[in-house]
Amino acid sequence: MHANPARVQQLLIFTRLQTSSCAFAVALLAGVALSTVLPQLPVARYDLLLVYGLLLTLVFRLRGWESSRDVLVIAVCHAIGLAFELVKVSLGSWSYPEPAVFKFGGVPLYGGFLYAAVGSYVCRAWQLMDLELVRYRPRATTALAVAIYVNFFSHHWLPDLRWPLAALLVAVTGGTWVRFSVGKARYRMPLALSFALIGFFLWLAENIATYLGAWRYPHQLHGWQPVALEKFGSWALLISVTFVIVAATRRRGGPG
Repeated sequence: MHANPARVQQLLIFTRLQTSSCAFAVALLAGVALSTVLPQLPVARYDLLLVYGLLLTLVFRLRGWESSRDVLVIAVCHAIGLAFELVKVSLGSWSYPEPAVFKFGGVPLYGGFLYAAVGSYVCRAWQLMDLELVRYRPRATTALAVAIYVNFFSHHWLPDLRWPLAALLVAVTGGTWVRFSVGKARYRMPLALSFALIGFFLWLAENIATYLGAWRYPHQLHGWQPVALEKFGSWALLISVTFVIVAATRRRGGPG
């Protein structure tokens, strides 16, 4: 069977748009990778990555790849991510074993850029692919996203509700579609499926990041091992937090 040239072209355009949307995340991971081979420097690696992340944000803004609104969204994701890191690191879920000047409660300030990169991806994808939400329920989805975020902390002391919350998220987003453009063609995807797909690729990125020493899970302290597959589900849930933040800044949708 011969591939349909039109479908191949659409796939290539889609790949290019996704790559462009991931530009901040790719540049950040590239910086983390480069930092592992740098010679001994008077500046701690985590502090160097903080400066690098700030410079990346400035370059993306000056080049017009991120708007002022996008930068604000990314800053909010950075702050929410740092709060998440402070609690999880204090509970021993993972650690940043290297020293740094700008490190508080065991968390280097650059750690928030890992969440900022996710915010950048959603913002850029929304713009580049002309995203539109259909039958989106902002209040219910936002309430569940908040509950999911809180559960990632509270499950250390209270029953873990991630499975009931996941079921509720699927129910609340049932019938919600994400419409997007690839070239001149228009497609649609269930919102819940987009969460799952993004969560999977975030899990892959987390494997790369931990391999490069961006942070370490307890089982990786004496040598890298793959991140547990269950983290894929965690990311698929956590992406809802980033999504509702971005959606609140650019709501656009239709009844059907």
